[in-house]
Amino acid sequence: MSELEDPNADPNEPVLPEAAGPRAGEDSEPEPSAFEAIAPAGTDPVDEAPVEPTQGEERPAVDPDAAIRARSASMTRRSLMVGAAAAAAGYAGYRWIDRSPSVGRQELPLRKAFQADAKVARAVFNERGLAPTYHVKDSVDLRFNGPYGLRDELDVSTWRLQMAGVANPERFPQFQKDITTWNYVTTPRYIGGTPVESDAKGPATPRKAEWTRAKDSFGNPMRGQEEAGESETSFDDATPGLSLTMDDILKLPRHELVTEFKCIEGWSEIVHWAGVRLVDLLDLYPPAKVNGRDPKFVYMETPYGDYYCGYDLSACRHPQSLLVTEMAGKPLTQLHGAPLRLHMPIKYGYKQIKRIGLIAYTDQRPDDYWTKLGYDWYAGL
Repeated sequence: MSELEDPNADPNEPVLPEAAGPRAGEDSEPEPSAFEAIAPAGTDPVDEAPVEPTQGEERPAVDPDAAIRARSASMTRRSLMVGAAAAAAGYAGYRWIDRSPSVGRQELPLRKAFQADAKVARAVFNERGLAPTYHVKDSVDLRFNGPYGLRDELDVSTWRLQMAGVANPERFPQFQKDITTWNYVTTPRYIGGTPVESDAKGPATPRKAEWTRAKDSFGNPMRGQEEAGESETSFDDATPGLSLTMDDILKLPRHELVTEFKCIEGWSEIVHWAGVRLVDLLDLYPPAKVNGRDPKFVYMETPYGDYYCGYDLSACRHPQSLLVTEMAGKPLTQLHGAPLRLHMPIKYGYKQIKRIGLIAYTDQRPDDYWTKLGYDWYAGL
């Protein structure tokens, strides 16, 4: 056995040569290892370069989008949960509104929202704001829109403006003990404007009427023959009041106004109006007091009550609320509400009633045609 062999060594373990020690007479300074490099004197140590994989060795796969996908998955789950909760809440809200009782063809929560909006508008503006005015050259002929209350031709010589709720009406010469007994003379409106068609070759051929007013069993014209039906604001027989002629109206100061007519349908036109201010009429024929104060509302309707509107008294006292007798420099036509219509530029068009037959003071909020069909009672701009 060689003297270098270890008798206890594993015969299967390779034998490594021992490092040679320093020879006699040589410095004992150790020599650098075969795997080390000697750095020049005065230089800083250099970091070892990363070990590159040898040929054939596979680099570990690194996915740069892994963190992004993990974050996205977390956000997607959260968004799904939030979206599902929002959808469930929205559906529950819809079902709650849809199952609510209806007031004037409008679900109660939506009707209350209308009323809350009206309260805010009253508090902010209080019917004081003035609508913008324009030069007459900017005005146009107002388009016809809505035949409600105008479906028959009115004999304007039989027209009267009835007024109810006036203070001490007996003091006026226009006093009537019962304003409900007045009858307007109307005729069916025919296609082409005349009841018969001229025919030189034979007898006249009757034209078909577009609309004919129904009558009750006594032959009296029936009220409320439009979609919303008869008004719930009614007056008892023998209701005293005033019956004004157009001459009575025209004694009031004449005013002209060029303002914008705005329709709830989304269109508007600048129109030249002329007539008398509603506030002047109300001042001349003031309301009877209710518990020492003025009543809160004014009610208007067409002859026979086919169309009707309710207003705050403050809106009727607005300086731009006009009882119109002329439009675009010409007398008012029947389709635009002759002989007397309302223009109220602080309200939408559906509150600007045509062919006014009655103005009444009341302390109870009056019925309103379009409110019964789902629209806002206030209708402020």
